[in-house]
Amino acid sequence: MDHVQRSKISATVITYNEADRIGECLASLAFCDEVVVVDSGSTDATRELAREAGARVVVRPFDGFRSQKQFAVEQASHDWILSLDADESLSPELAAAIIAEQERGFAGAAGYRFARSSEYFGRYLRHGNAYPDRKLRLFDRRRGGWRGEREIHEAATVDGEVVTLPGDLLHRPFRSFDHQLAKGMQYSRMMAEHAHARGKRASLGKLLLGPAWRFFRGYVLRGGFLDGWPGLVYAYVTAWTARQKAVRLWLLQNGLEQTGHDRQPGPAQALRTRA
Repeated sequence: MDHVQRSKISATVITYNEADRIGECLASLAFCDEVVVVDSGSTDATRELAREAGARVVVRPFDGFRSQKQFAVEQASHDWILSLDADESLSPELAAAIIAEQERGFAGAAGYRFARSSEYFGRYLRHGNAYPDRKLRLFDRRRGGWRGEREIHEAATVDGEVVTLPGDLLHRPFRSFDHQLAKGMQYSRMMAEHAHARGKRASLGKLLLGPAWRFFRGYVLRGGFLDGWPGLVYAYVTAWTARQKAVRLWLLQNGLEQTGHDRQPGPAQALRTRA
């Protein structure tokens, strides 16, 4: 029987003021051959904690989620990349599945996707628009990476077969309800600006029907109601974010959206680690 050479993995994480969450993330990556943390100027103990956990830390000014993640890929020593956000960690089942594929040399795959389960006010959501929310986060950088121009809701892509692994990527996206609202405002702005740059325009349908459809699809058709009150609140708030995007797009296309003094630095900086 031919011996299969074990492929090495470089884990990459982008950070900004994640001292309260970086420990759990890095602990779940302990089996990786290297961990690279790209920090965009944290003012807390993020970098120190990352170094203490054995990560190699690189500091780079933030210029977009996709760009920051691709820069992290380029700093890695190995070609197989496992890319996480600081508010994510691997479940034991997912870590075991990745190790098993690693021992087989990642035979026949250019990348791997897995479900992401988001914690929302005391419960991991298992239905609705929140789950399974599959993400391609393990890939051969020789055949893909964080490509394209979209800096918000960015996605890694590869040229070749993508395999789905068992287990969950555990996601803790919000520190509080106010944090969720701030992220929603920032994301709606970035998504509207991206859509406007691509020539898309707002409409009554997008403003009135789009958010309603998003709520109905997630809460009713995809069973979000099975997650109880957290499922209801999640469906409602994310539908409101979709409505904000439509309003901002309408403002942009009519030259009514301000682009300078109305931008407060705090929320934008606080959201640097997540797409």
